[in-house]
Amino acid sequence: MSEDRRDDFLAETAQDYAQVRERRAKGRSNRPLRSYTEARRHALVCDWEEYLPPPPTFLGVKPVLDFTVERLIPYIDWTPFFRTWELAGRFPAILEDDVVGASARDLYRDAKQALEDVAAEDLVTVRGVIGFWPANRNEDDDIVVWRDASRRDILTTLHHLRQQNAASDINLALSDFLAPPPLADHIGGFVVSVAANHPPPEDDYRDIMLKALADRLVEAFAEALHQRVRRVDWGYQPDEALSNESLIAEKYRGIRPAPGYPACPDHSEKATLFEMLDATTHTGATLTENYAMWPASSVAGWYFSHPAAKYFGVGKVGPDQLADYARRKGVTPEEAGRWLSFSRPD
Repeated sequence: MSEDRRDDFLAETAQDYAQVRERRAKGRSNRPLRSYTEARRHALVCDWEEYLPPPPTFLGVKPVLDFTVERLIPYIDWTPFFRTWELAGRFPAILEDDVVGASARDLYRDAKQALEDVAAEDLVTVRGVIGFWPANRNEDDDIVVWRDASRRDILTTLHHLRQQNAASDINLALSDFLAPPPLADHIGGFVVSVAANHPPPEDDYRDIMLKALADRLVEAFAEALHQRVRRVDWGYQPDEALSNESLIAEKYRGIRPAPGYPACPDHSEKATLFEMLDATTHTGATLTENYAMWPASSVAGWYFSHPAAKYFGVGKVGPDQLADYARRKGVTPEEAGRWLSFSRPD
């Protein structure tokens, strides 16, 4: 805002960011990659004699209609909420921070009041859908989803990418966490959404507050639903008893990676998930032409149960894997690369 210092500040900031971009580009381009063939030899090998999950309590798709705002509030992770307002610190310690504590306490008070209003005045609709299917990995790093328990007819194929980082002992792909045939493994999927039932408030502060809370509620919905899946719907952790802090720290078994994120960076795979779940019918959520979800407060992903399953980033892949991935998807390498959230290889 300073008339005297503004130009110098902007110039220095631009120079700093240019240097950051240059360092990052050099680091990524110089990182050695294994060939795709060699990366497959470094796949994670799971001992399926030691672990095979129980079957889910149902196969197919079910809408989730029994979650309310009140039920989701205990699952809220408040730390990202404060980041939305550019207040740095972890909750609840941020409330006592020497610098931002007073502002954080005022904001938290307003947020709790707004949540009461959201619940009492039915300001949002909370809707979700989950599904479970028989599934196995195949030799192409993909996941075959079977139409029914007979495992004779293929419903669809979920396409995945493998790490090629030569510095790692193991190059992961999400398909590593699924058993090979003929073992009876399964995969789950979900879409949850929190949609506004009201026109945008004329008060800007109120509008931003409600949008920020909708984002927190849908993440809480994904967390609470995943917990129910582990305990009941899939039931591979029926005795799980974790605090909200432990849930936020992901101390549970299993993962719920989302298409478009580091472990499965192809955004177009969301279309398969939405089709399998008939997600728009059950939740009202839709996909844009670029595979963004609408309303914005929506979360989608897959359920994996294996104890070794963890989140990871695929990172940069070589042209050999991109070509093979495009072949499997039935598209050109250029089209496949367009939907990946990382930079395409040269």
